[in-house]
This record gives sequence, structure tokens and C-alpha cells, in this order.
Amino acid sequence: MTEDIPAPAGAEAVYVYAVCRAEEPPVLTGPSGVTCESPLRALAVGPALTAVVQTVRAADFTDEAWQGRLADEPELEQYARAHHEVVCAVADRYPTVPLPLATLYHDEQRARASLARESQRFHAALERTVGHSEWGVKVYVADAPARQAAEAAPQRPASGAGRAYLDRKRGLRDRRERQRTDALRIAETVDADVSGLAAASRRLPPHGARVPDERRTQVLNATYLVSVDRAAELARLAQSLRERTGAQVELSGPWVPYSFVGEV
Repeated sequence: MTEDIPAPAGAEAVYVYAVCRAEEPPVLTGPSGVTCESPLRALAVGPALTAVVQTVRAADFTDEAWQGRLADEPELEQYARAHHEVVCAVADRYPTVPLPLATLYHDEQRARASLARESQRFHAALERTVGHSEWGVKVYVADAPARQAAEAAPQRPASGAGRAYLDRKRGLRDRRERQRTDALRIAETVDADVSGLAAASRRLPPHGARVPDERRTQVLNATYLVSVDRAAELARLAQSLRERTGAQVELSGPWVPYSFVGEV
């Protein structure tokens, strides 16, 4: 949705945080957003749909400005946090579809027209996610002694020990393969059990093969859409999975369901 924003002196743009379902104009209190120079405000975009927007300086959101921001991690994190705080504040009160960071339009008229064209998709996303939260599940298995021994083993066999060396290498390889199979089985078990409780799920790429200096490997990185009424059940399931599999099952949330609103 984001338009290319030119930046003549004094030009303004409309920043859109989210679209919510509200019969009356939503109450917008709490976070100030990405700028303190203008308040958050409501923009009607369709039947029972309201966008939460803010006027910003166009010069702060040109392609050049964002390229610089992408190279400045603290500043980018500041903008992302400000955006997320607004989305969370709205979602605490109303069924909400969050929009991506830095969704901008030249003016209010263009913002209203573009968002109104997507009203059917917003309604579909709201129907899918209302009464639900997003939860993250990460699963780690401890590095087995076989892997640690392999890393510590000498690179060359001692003289006269070639056959024994090759036998050890084959043994380590076979153990690593069994450990890999066991880790994949654990990941599938956790995903299947949590998916059975969730309304929807998404598996994401693991965050690297291993966690540095922690002697553990991530085998599942997934996110789940779970009814707010089943949050306690999810916590109990996570504890049960820890006990049954011996793996480290990390549960995070609840979050606004960014991952399940689709392309809007």
C-alpha cells in the first residue's frame, strides 16, 4: 500500500498503523506514535472500518530516509516499537488488522480510497482473527555428546590407527543421523500437538542451525493463532511437551496476530 512519498519543503504524508472494526470513532489514547508533532486520529474507510492514522513529515519517510534508517538499528527499532505500541493499544480495545511498518499515503483522500478498496479483505482478516492471539513456539534440543566429541576429535588419526579412526567416524555419523531423526520427530510432535489446539499455524525458518555458546540447536520456529479462551490450555500443553520430549519448548505471546491477517 505504501506510496512513493516525495519531500518538497513542508510536505506532509499520512501514516497508517492499523484498521479496526468500530461502530463509533475509536478512542485513541496512550502512545504518541512515530512523531510527537501531530496526534493519532481516526479515518473512516468503509462500513464499520476505521483506520488509525497520523500526519507525518514526508521528508522523514522518503526512500533515502528509510535507507539511512535501515543502517541505523537503534533508530529503526525506535520506529518499529512506536508503530507496534499504537497497534497494541488499538487491538486492546477493538478487533484490529495491523498494517506493516511505514505504510504511507500522500494525503488523507488517497489513504481513504486505497484502504476502502481493500475493505473486503480487512473484514475477512478480522473474521479470521477476532478473539484470537498469536503465540510463538520455539523448540531446542541439546547438542548430543556425539557432536561435541566430534568437534573435539583430532582431524587426523594417529599412525597405525586408521581402521579404528574410520570406525569411530562411522559411529559418530550414525549417531548424528539418529539424533537428527529424533530432533525432527520432536519438532513434528510439538507442531502437531500445538496445531491441534490452534486455529491456524505458520512454520518459519529456524534461527540458525545452532545457538552460539549454548550447546543447543533450534528444531522448530513456528507461530500459532490461538483463541484467547485457550491460552491457559496452551501453557499446559507446552509444559506437557517439555516433559514428554525432553526438549526446551519456549512459548511467547500473546501478540497481535500480525502473521495471520494476510496480504492487506
